[in-house]
Amino acid sequence: MRPFHRTAGQGGRPARNISTLLLFAVLLLQVGVVLLTGCSRAPRIPPLTAEEHALARESFDHVWTTIRDKHWDQELGGVDWDSARVELESELEAAGTMPEARAVMRRLIARLGQSHFNIISRNAYDDLRGPDVKNTDGVTGLDVRVLGGRALVTGVDPGSGAEEAGVGVGWEILRIGERDIPERLKKAMEELGEKASAPYMIAMSVAARLRGEPGGTLDVRFLTGEDKKVDLEVPLRDPRGNKVKFGNLPATWVWIDTLTVDANVGYTKFNFFFDPMNVNTTFNAAMESWMDAEGVIIDLRGNPGGIGVMAMGMSGWFIEEKGRRLGTMSTRMNDVKFIVTPRLQTYEGPLAILIDGLSASTSEIMVGGLKDLGRARVFGQRSAGAALPSTIERLPNGDGFQYAVANYISEGGEVLEGQGVVPDVELIPDREGLLAGRDPVLEAALAWIRESD
Repeated sequence: MRPFHRTAGQGGRPARNISTLLLFAVLLLQVGVVLLTGCSRAPRIPPLTAEEHALARESFDHVWTTIRDKHWDQELGGVDWDSARVELESELEAAGTMPEARAVMRRLIARLGQSHFNIISRNAYDDLRGPDVKNTDGVTGLDVRVLGGRALVTGVDPGSGAEEAGVGVGWEILRIGERDIPERLKKAMEELGEKASAPYMIAMSVAARLRGEPGGTLDVRFLTGEDKKVDLEVPLRDPRGNKVKFGNLPATWVWIDTLTVDANVGYTKFNFFFDPMNVNTTFNAAMESWMDAEGVIIDLRGNPGGIGVMAMGMSGWFIEEKGRRLGTMSTRMNDVKFIVTPRLQTYEGPLAILIDGLSASTSEIMVGGLKDLGRARVFGQRSAGAALPSTIERLPNGDGFQYAVANYISEGGEVLEGQGVVPDVELIPDREGLLAGRDPVLEAALAWIRESD
């Protein structure tokens, strides 16, 4: 689902939307993880001026009122919202610095016990909206996951700068520019703990550092498969795929791969639920060619979501009965049912879906629904647990305020937000397997398809 972005409080000027990837990077900064910025010495925090204290009070009021008026559950899950305001207002008045005032607002929204409600510090908010973000279209072509506490290369795009530099799958990233990655990963994992979205947030923070202006280079230190440290200048190039726009979101590069593997198994992977003219058309053509395939594999690893209706259309290739749903999204005003649109001819063979901690939003809606309907077997790692549409606003004190505007329940009654989709077969790749060129998740899916014959 797509996040929206606007400005609240004084000024009222609309702000630029933040994409799904940048949204998670914002959240990473919000919780105080130093992976993106690093910090060797804490700066002196100035006391609040009278004007800043007034802006903090105005921000607190806006957060409280917005949740009261826009939360999908008018009862707020039984939370006494009026008492929370009275109790925490006194703490806000006693706050001596902006971080202390921000902490009070965070304690307010923590009463809900729900994800997708966050206060984002002004510096973090500005970092992701500043002019430097406009010049980060260039990518290395590295696919990265944090596995076993290490930032490992899980894929290298053909023709990319990383391939040209000789980077291998399974290599560990030790340093990006001047930033020591293992040290910051450790701190990030300590901060985020067991949150379902932690793998997404941490991996995206690393990915954010592997970007820059196309035509430039990035200094990266790797640990090779032979455990040798090498420093490489990795060229930055435009991402692969089609550059597309959706609404007011920044331009996104979208691609889809379809091929036949293991003799007669259809396999498809795409990076976003965007660009339906290309993605859906390519997907539909592939499904028509796979009607007699032994099985079909949809690889949603690393896919952060996008347009929900695309999942409904794709799922129609696998559900023959009309009126079946992937799940229901509820707002204060109504319920939106994700109803599958069956094709005239549906595929009845085995369907395997691959996910990991970077599968989010529409990816979770599709895989969670098809799993609940008994139509797909799921392989990989628990998904990100980030299925809800959310809004980010600029508060009067300059901080960002993120809040969800709906709740989502899968067809089987599962709450995906903050929980994620649990695979039927849980498999976590490791460095040894990556260096050997193995993909245990794909291998397990293929083995299941062969056993299903």
